[in-house]
Amino acid sequence: MIIETPRRLHLGLIDPSGSLGRRFGSLGVALEDGYRIKLFPHDSLVVKAEGEDVETIKSVIKRMNERFGTGFNYLVEVERAIPRHVGLGSTTQLSLGLALGIARLNGVNTNVEELASLLGRGKNSGTGIYAFKFGGFVLDGGVRGGIPPLIFREEFPEDWAFILVTPEVEPGFDEEEEKPVMEGTLGNIEAAREISHRILLGLLPALRERDIEAFGGHLSEIQRLVGRHFESTQGGEFREDVKLVVDFLREKTHGAGQSSWGPTVYGLIDRELYPAISAKLNDFLREHGIRARVELGRVRNRGAEVISENAYLERLIRSVGER
Repeated sequence: MIIETPRRLHLGLIDPSGSLGRRFGSLGVALEDGYRIKLFPHDSLVVKAEGEDVETIKSVIKRMNERFGTGFNYLVEVERAIPRHVGLGSTTQLSLGLALGIARLNGVNTNVEELASLLGRGKNSGTGIYAFKFGGFVLDGGVRGGIPPLIFREEFPEDWAFILVTPEVEPGFDEEEEKPVMEGTLGNIEAAREISHRILLGLLPALRERDIEAFGGHLSEIQRLVGRHFESTQGGEFREDVKLVVDFLREKTHGAGQSSWGPTVYGLIDRELYPAISAKLNDFLREHGIRARVELGRVRNRGAEVISENAYLERLIRSVGER
C-alpha cells in the first residue's frame, strides 16, 4: 500500500502559560507534498529511507507491535519526505502515516487520536494531528492531560496559497531541544488574550468570508504576538536569521510569519500570483546573499490517504491524462 500525508504549516501557539487551565492551543493549515510511503509485508524488516526517518520508522514499528502485536516484518520505502526540523511537521506526519498504514495492513481497529497518543504526538500542539486527519485549516483547544481537542476545522480556499521560504541556516529545535523551552515557558498573558481575540473575531470570520486581505492582516499580527511568547529563546519575535525574509514577505504578501521554530517562513498569496512574487523574492534573496529554497505551498483540504498500489497508479495515470 501507499500512504500519502500532508505537510503542515504551523500558524502559532495561543497561550503557553495555560492561564485558563489549558496550555498552548494551536492553529495551522495542511499543505500538499508531504510524505509518500510504500508499505508492504516482507520476510524481514527493510527500511529504505534517509537520516532520522530511519529511526522514526523503527520506533513506530516497535510501538505498534507492543500495543497491537503487528510484528516487525515490513518493507518500508519513503518515496517522498518532508525535510526534518524546518517547521513543516515531519515527525508527526511520518509517524502517523506509517502507524495508520500498519494498522490498516493488519486490520487493527483504531483511530488517529489513539495512534497519536501511542506515539507521543500532540504534547504541545494538535495542529499536526488534525492536519493529518482532516486537512484544511485546524484549531485546537489546548493541552490538559491528553491530546488537544479539535475545536474548529474549515476548508481553506484553494485559490489561496503560501509562498514558502526555507533559508539555508541552522535547523529548528528538535523535540529534545524544545522540551525544556516548552516545559518552562511562562508566555505573555496579554499577548495570549490578544491572539485569542484576533482568532475569534478576526481570523476565523475572514476565513469563513474568504477575505484574504483581512485574514492575512490578522495572521501577521498573530505571528508577531506569538513571537512575544518565545522572544527570550529565539532572540526576538522571529529568528534573527530569517527576520529579513519575514519583513520582505510582510510587505509583498497578504500576511507572513514563521512556521514553528523555523527556519521555514511563509507569505499568504493569491495562488495565481506565485510566479510574479517568487521572481521578486528570488531577486531579493540574491541581492542580500541569502541562500534559500523557495516553493509554492498548495493547500490540502483532505487528510492523509492510504491506498493500494494499483489504485495509486490508476489515479496517477488519470491525473496525467487530465493535464
